[in-house]
Amino acid sequence: MKVGFTTTMPVEIIYAAGHTPVDLNNIFITSAAVDYVEKAENRGFPRNTCSWIKGIYTAVHEHGIDAIVAVTEGDCSNTRSLMSVFQEENVRVIPFAFPIQLDRETLQREILQLTRALKTDEQEVMRIKKELDKIRSDLIYLDELTFDQDKVTGKENHLWLVNSSDFNGNPEDYSHRLQKFLQEAVNRTRLSYQFRFAFLGVPPIFEDLYDFLMENGIHVVYNEIQRQFSMPYLEPDIVDQYLHYTYPYTIFERLQDIKPELVRRNVDAVISYSQAFCHRQIDNIVLRRHISIPILLLEGDKPGKLDARTKLRLESF
Repeated sequence: MKVGFTTTMPVEIIYAAGHTPVDLNNIFITSAAVDYVEKAENRGFPRNTCSWIKGIYTAVHEHGIDAIVAVTEGDCSNTRSLMSVFQEENVRVIPFAFPIQLDRETLQREILQLTRALKTDEQEVMRIKKELDKIRSDLIYLDELTFDQDKVTGKENHLWLVNSSDFNGNPEDYSHRLQKFLQEAVNRTRLSYQFRFAFLGVPPIFEDLYDFLMENGIHVVYNEIQRQFSMPYLEPDIVDQYLHYTYPYTIFERLQDIKPELVRRNVDAVISYSQAFCHRQIDNIVLRRHISIPILLLEGDKPGKLDARTKLRLESF
């Protein structure tokens, strides 16, 4: 089966069950994204609902997804309602929930339930995890080439890391292309730029943000959530791996990762991005109290290029 999922979750289980995982966010944003949003609105989705939710809905129908792992806790608060729509349309939905508070026993139970729902076993899941961790080791090196050696752009870093959520449904091919890219990148001359920025928050819906930043002398040396998708800590146990994964938990878990990385990467300023109509915008209240370097709060709505107002705000900042 092609098993879609609404946000990064234990993808090892889908592979272990012999299915192809599909990050619905990735296929939405790399398809006719604007049309996907409009199609969902034509089906009744409100205008003031997050574009990612609408894009995910259309992506499921456009790409022949057989089942969906819906992450009901730890991501978008709209996912539960989206589940109801899919169930009404006879799309198989498998719920998965990260614990509201860090709790190993609760997460272990959720992982076991998902393993059973997809009819696989813990031994096969761990075998797959060991294979994927080899690729994740290469992604750690790619990240180092970005912030330590200035040989990989922020955009390239973003693309490789964000696609590690499902490895494009083919880890072997992904690994082959990644190793080829690393061999080319290591021989580059260092990038020329003026400022080192961090990008915090969910991946942007703007298609040209990184290009615009680089044109203005800004090298993005830290993509917070994209890096989290790549599971950079290489925990030996799968439960510990997804406990260490900061995105589904509170802003305080995220800050435990963010603050030392801003120092380690010698970051000059921060862009904190959030999606329009998203509850995570409230996290910025706490975030600003804990970050002492300049920070710009940026909001995106529909997919496409940067609008004039956002460009002006970035240039002024």
